[in-house]
Amino acid sequence: MTPVDISQKDWYAILDSSPSDSIQELKQKYQRLALLYHPDKQGPDVAAGEVEQHVQRFIEVDQAWKILSNEETRRAYDLQLRAHKLKQSWPVDAHICLDDMECDEDEHIYTYSCRCGGQFIIGKEDVEEEESVICCDTCSLSIEVKRSA
Repeated sequence: MTPVDISQKDWYAILDSSPSDSIQELKQKYQRLALLYHPDKQGPDVAAGEVEQHVQRFIEVDQAWKILSNEETRRAYDLQLRAHKLKQSWPVDAHICLDDMECDEDEHIYTYSCRCGGQFIIGKEDVEEEESVICCDTCSLSIEVKRSA
């Protein structure tokens, strides 16, 4: 699966949840919202514009569930969320050139080993920016990845 782009949506907010919620809590919130916004559950007295808004909300809720219910995509999303927050307020521990990272063509990602034994992971679509700050998947260290030296 390709990494999820954080700039698109706040998937936790869409499910009225938080990153600390368990999979069971997420499932309950998803089911409640899916029933509330499902197109088949809309009454005949609902205005056409409101029905369209409910359909769009249902699609967002479904997308959020698909991302957050899968352990792999949730982990990738959480890492991107954490990196985004670090980029805004945390110092960078190292500056790395993209050429120094290992490229995994099958997964469409670049990786770089952290001194703790963890990995810095960035998706190929994320390297289009001139600079990206990413954090280790194990510790609190962060690096800034530059496309060119």
